[in-house]
Amino acid sequence: MSAQIQSIERAATVLRLLTTRSRRGVAELANELELPKGTVYGILRTLQTVGFVEQDGESGKYQIGPAMLHIGLRYLEDNELRLRAQPWATILAGQSEESVRIGTPHENVILVVHHVFRPDDSSRMSAVGGLMPLHATALGKALLAHRGDLTAAVAQRRLASYTSATVTDFETLSTQLDRIADRGWADDVAEFLPDVASIAAPIESRHRAVVGAVAISGPVDRICADGSPRSQLAGYVMDSARAISRELGWTPG
Repeated sequence: MSAQIQSIERAATVLRLLTTRSRRGVAELANELELPKGTVYGILRTLQTVGFVEQDGESGKYQIGPAMLHIGLRYLEDNELRLRAQPWATILAGQSEESVRIGTPHENVILVVHHVFRPDDSSRMSAVGGLMPLHATALGKALLAHRGDLTAAVAQRRLASYTSATVTDFETLSTQLDRIADRGWADDVAEFLPDVASIAAPIESRHRAVVGAVAISGPVDRICADGSPRSQLAGYVMDSARAISRELGWTPG
């Protein structure tokens, strides 16, 4: 017998939809949920009273509220991967002189749980909490190469194009993933962001399950030589991934 409570399930769906776009109106949400406008309005008003959503005064549309930020911050504070990875991510940033991200799978995308800025970078916009695609990022491909469940999910949908270099053919992506699994690290060269390249390696838990990935990112001309990622940087990233994995209880086998 199902123990699901319909009203909570609907409220959770509303929150998920609001995270995919900054603001949505009652009619738009009702159409997507295939529910009466009155029902959706009641859900939004209830979520608003507890701070989970807020209403824009001019447009009347709804967006995620401040209480959700506190929940998200608590998740990050208690996230074991983030806690274990922090010191090693800082070391990797110093070695590579590039920014570092730690990511974990979340509903078939990558959730960035930690970000270390490039040591001499003037840009200070944190990526923590950001979502990134699996197929177009080094972080994502490092996971796809070792996670059949994620690969199966990606195979079911159209692969979005972010730049002219994004791989949108699943067979081509599968060939890439085989190579990544063999060599131990993944890369993307301007596949997600123009002129930006990344190198990533998977992180394993004590149960030998791939639970995340660590990546460095920077301009293509710094990350690559003759169009290919620099082997020294790939080595730094793999060393960092192994160190974080050991922190999580992984042992070489």
